[in-house]
Amino acid sequence: MSADCVFCKITLHQIPAKIVWENAQVVAFQDINPQAPVHMVLVPKTHIARIIDLTESNAFVVKDLIFAANELAKTLKIADGGYRLVINCNSAGGQTVYHLHLHLLGGRQMHWPPG
Repeated sequence: MSADCVFCKITLHQIPAKIVWENAQVVAFQDINPQAPVHMVLVPKTHIARIIDLTESNAFVVKDLIFAANELAKTLKIADGGYRLVINCNSAGGQTVYHLHLHLLGGRQMHWPPG
């Protein structure tokens, strides 16, 4: 955990968030600036700043995020219609919080390219 990381604080329930799903590895909460009718942020409880910082020993967190996103998509009833998973890396990639996280977007038709 990182003492100054907002997502670490959310996973520890130290600051409020609209948490919609949680297990031993992942916390999912509503994005504060939603880009779709369903826009959840999934955060591993293990602090890794960026996806480029993954190693052989911590790459399991990506599996945990994707499996959690799939379960949440089923729970939110967007799995059959379709959804998008997004991981941003560094500022030019759109990352604003430096704790690896995955965006789950759905509830509308997604377009390509995303922007």
